[in-house]
Amino acid sequence: MVTRRTLIGGSAALAATLALPAKAAPSPFVRREGTRLMLGDRPYRFSGANLWYAAWLGADAPYGNRDRLRRELDTLAAMGVTNLRIAASAEESPLRNAVSPAFHGANPLSADPALLGGLDFTLAEMAKRNMKAVLYLTNFWEWSGGMMTYLYYVTGSFIDVGDPAHPWPAFPNATAQFYANARAVALNHAWVRKIVGRTNAITRTAYRDDPTIMAWQLANEPRPGGAPETAAPLLGAYNKWIRDSARLVKSLDSNHLVSTGSEGTMGSVGSAEIYRAAHDVPEIDYLTAHIWPLNWSWVDAKDIPGTHDVAKAKVADYLREHTTLARDLGKPLAIEEFGYPRDGGSYDPKASTRFKDLYYQQIYDAVLTSARTGGPIVGSNFWAWNGAGRAVHGDYRFQSGDTAWLGDPPHEPQGWYGVFDSDTSTSEVIAAHAQALASVGEPIA
Repeated sequence: MVTRRTLIGGSAALAATLALPAKAAPSPFVRREGTRLMLGDRPYRFSGANLWYAAWLGADAPYGNRDRLRRELDTLAAMGVTNLRIAASAEESPLRNAVSPAFHGANPLSADPALLGGLDFTLAEMAKRNMKAVLYLTNFWEWSGGMMTYLYYVTGSFIDVGDPAHPWPAFPNATAQFYANARAVALNHAWVRKIVGRTNAITRTAYRDDPTIMAWQLANEPRPGGAPETAAPLLGAYNKWIRDSARLVKSLDSNHLVSTGSEGTMGSVGSAEIYRAAHDVPEIDYLTAHIWPLNWSWVDAKDIPGTHDVAKAKVADYLREHTTLARDLGKPLAIEEFGYPRDGGSYDPKASTRFKDLYYQQIYDAVLTSARTGGPIVGSNFWAWNGAGRAVHGDYRFQSGDTAWLGDPPHEPQGWYGVFDSDTSTSEVIAAHAQALASVGEPIA
């Protein structure tokens, strides 16, 4: 029976409820908590891929193919891939292997509208598939212009990788001069301001407010030089560029994470201390590591069966080293590039991927073990997704004007490391890992 007392009590309870502060909606942005990444009240872990060419494929231009981009994203999403690492810059360059068209030339404020539109389109399509993007802002290497091209803009000179007159490590030694060139860095920072400050022309969402973006990355594989003796004089400038660039990004965009894009100790002239110092910066949110057994001569492409076990041991050591560094710094770690040759070193999509699959499984086992034991490894991005792309030429080399777009960049044989849509066994390894990783952990109260 309803009485005056029950009415008064109910009214008081309602008033008390209305007086409670509304519970804040969870942030839609990935954030860092110690050695974890979080999204809402759950750990954010990811099985990802590299898709550097997404903006080119997404451009409304003769070199673009938006229907193919949609199909590639659908295929990756069906495999459980939730994170894509994408180029958000390329500098118009005289370097022999630099991709064309580029996002911008010597005036970073005059950018190619088609490529900007391609990046907008990519982010809009990724949002539909609940994917996150890591966008890198320049490149240490020549294939997208990069730091050597910024130096060219202000000095008028450059050298190419593989130039017999400038044998290795002349190129990384010369490129590292970028950090100490105030005019070159200023041009780079002008581009950072432009792209981080951009508003998506399709979604009308400012990039800084777009939760599709997980992180801004200062560069693809920034190095302090090519050898310890040449890197030493530049370490101050190198670390200053990292600090200043990260702070610039954070001043423009307080919602998103920032990372360096480093390969790890291998990209730090073998020094754990150089790597540690580069990442012991408050504005750097998480660590990155890249693992390239063939590039680093850990495996022999002509004898993969005979050298795979040695490579496997070195990969395990590299993973342990960077896991320890991440724990010491109290930050998450992403294995954001890892690649392996096809059996026999072939570039042909029909070639077996038996050992490549074993290598992928080793990386994935490390990610999964870390997730299950509270370790710092939060995810991985294999290098790279070729999808429906196929080499156009019989020598598997990229030529200016090609629009097939593979994950293997213009300076590499087309098919060297990328995963084709016909690589059934590799796709199954990726999909199984994605499913296993998604099942780890319970929601955090």
